[in-house]
Amino acid sequence: MPNRSYSITELATDFDITTRTIRFYEEKGLLNPQRKGQTRIYSAADRVKLKLILRGKRLGLSLEDSKDIIDMYHPDHDNSPQLIKLINKIRERRRLIKEQLRQQLQDLNDMISELDQAEERCVEALDDIQKKPSKTA
Repeated sequence: MPNRSYSITELATDFDITTRTIRFYEEKGLLNPQRKGQTRIYSAADRVKLKLILRGKRLGLSLEDSKDIIDMYHPDHDNSPQLIKLINKIRERRRLIKEQLRQQLQDLNDMISELDQAEERCVEALDDIQKKPSKTA
């Protein structure tokens, strides 16, 4: 349906986002709907761009990266440069996530170790208290 058009409310509902989010993407130059007076009219291509923007967001891409990649698309040309750029961004994102997860795992292991040590000190202190003769007479 290449001639299909959408209202901002339809797109917001379809993608479960707010109209404010869509207007934000417009302000950033990611979407450029036609206008009839104050009414925004989105094309099928705008809908696809919005879908790609949201997918990029889920992948952790910046809006700038998403815009660059989307702007590289040309239906009548070889889109290898676009795909190569996307692959590189995905690989970069994966590397960063792995580093973050490794650090989080180390932080969790450190926390568990500290909890174990604190518990052990408390148990030892409690044992010491219980071994001492009572001072009540």
